[in-house]
Amino acid sequence: MVDLSGVKLKVENIVASVDLFTSLNLDEVMTALQNPNLGEFLTALRFNPEEFPGIICHFSEPRVALLLFNTGKSVVTGGKSFDDVQAAVSKLVKVLSKIGVKFHRAPEISVQNMVFSGDLGREFNLNTVALALPNCEFEPEIFPGVIYRVREPKAAILLFTTGRIVCSGVKSEHDAWRAVRKLLHELEKYELMGE
Repeated sequence: MVDLSGVKLKVENIVASVDLFTSLNLDEVMTALQNPNLGEFLTALRFNPEEFPGIICHFSEPRVALLLFNTGKSVVTGGKSFDDVQAAVSKLVKVLSKIGVKFHRAPEISVQNMVFSGDLGREFNLNTVALALPNCEFEPEIFPGVIYRVREPKAAILLFTTGRIVCSGVKSEHDAWRAVRKLLHELEKYELMGE
């Protein structure tokens, strides 16, 4: 059994897609969001349809970015928790409701990707790791870490000499822990712990 007691993981970013189940007139939405009484939670706002087909909003609290499209679809990125994502969507729905947008049902939020940082608590010789482990890449002249790919759950883990890791591609904290457990299992199997 792999010992995870010394391993720490921290959420760095959540990317979620949102379906508002309504279409939007982005010109009207942009005008509403520019109203200081409606958009007081925004730190930045951009809409240039020739460059990008959606509104880009940066929220002050929670600190997230939100992309909003005329289809009623949205992407929220930068959240450190699912609560951050939900809070941003709630604020958006509140503002849109104030300008007369009708919602047919509650928004549907789906996590697409989570990024975790962590520390395995020991150092590694990445040349040895890259030679021994299957499903990994290491090109130190391009990137200073080993890229280890986990098939199930689908994830990519960046492993650095210091033992620091970045795990991405997962959709839950549970999956992040499963992926890290698989990496540690492989490191133990090939006797690479603390090389």
